Amino acid sequence: MATSKTKVDKTFLAVSIILIVVGFFIFSSASLGLLAKESSNYSSVAFSQTVLGLFLGTFGMIIATRLDFKFWKTSALYLFVFAVILNILVLIPSIGFAHGGARRWLMLGDISFQPSELLKLAFILCFAAWATYAKEKIATFRWGFMPLLVLLAICGGLLLYQPDTDTFILIVVTGLAMFISAGGRWRYVFIVALVGVMGIAFLAFSRPYVMQRLTTFFNPAADSSGSGYQIQQSLIAIGSGGLFGRGFGQSVQKFTYLPEPVGDSIFAVQAEEFGFVGSVLLIAIFTLFAVRGLKIASRTSNTFARLTVVGIVIMIISQAFINIGAMLGVLPLSGITLPFVSHGGTSLSISLIEVGIILSISKIQKS
Repeated sequence: MATSKTKVDKTFLAVSIILIVVGFFIFSSASLGLLAKESSNYSSVAFSQTVLGLFLGTFGMIIATRLDFKFWKTSALYLFVFAVILNILVLIPSIGFAHGGARRWLMLGDISFQPSELLKLAFILCFAAWATYAKEKIATFRWGFMPLLVLLAICGGLLLYQPDTDTFILIVVTGLAMFISAGGRWRYVFIVALVGVMGIAFLAFSRPYVMQRLTTFFNPAADSSGSGYQIQQSLIAIGSGGLFGRGFGQSVQKFTYLPEPVGDSIFAVQAEEFGFVGSVLLIAIFTLFAVRGLKIASRTSNTFARLTVVGIVIMIISQAFINIGAMLGVLPLSGITLPFVSHGGTSLSISLIEVGIILSISKIQKS
């Protein structure tokens, strides 16, 4: 089937712009909660999100939109190796920066950079390139499942040591979705799922914070002033928002109550300010982002392009709904942030570049 050059998908572009703008306004309000802390880092957080995230990310998105998507295929392996090297550097005490018991950042002067965000994109591109090379043989153990396991093992070895279990889970989910989309067999997916359950059980007994999260999920009221504090405060914020919310900037919980008002608790802040209606609208925007993105994938005949879009969309949407589910108490708490909304200059800039890649691919349609 032939392909034709068209303009970018205007619907996906519009949804992405709405998501970016809405996310920035939610972040702007939530970040005011930092001013209530004695050691406020408001200026550095605002600089990181605005300059490093929004401005540089938008510039990267524009470049990615103009690049031929084949560029990402030829550079996929090099990008993956580069991302692996950066994540190794994180583990070196004199180079990596530790915070909250985790070593996940590189310091470039006064600027912090989280290499795991680049690793997520590099994994998607690398596996998409391999699946394109393997073609129909992707359904076999040697050409399909084994290469996936190798890539997952590399990512897992780096991320679990940091530790960044949540990001590794996102990569596993994304990898399996791409594997199925490429024609992989479901029995291999069930094997990974079974190993994953056993792995979580092992981590729960070997790492106290994992067990604590699971215990809090099943009984959030057991330690309301300790491990259950965040979910309790989150549910209070969401509940107090009512139908239409307190109004922009009027959240009470973001001042001293919510532990991470600009991080993984930011959905609770927006729910308090915009209520049930605002929360549904935000979820609807993410849903439209996913639906339109997957439609772009279905209309693209190039295997690499299709798998790349599937990987990016599944990664972003899985991260969004895991974060939202955790704040609602329907999933265990995690350190996963809300894409396009939560603080994280690296996360926002990489997400914007990923949007640019999808827009570039949207120009290649079946005819």
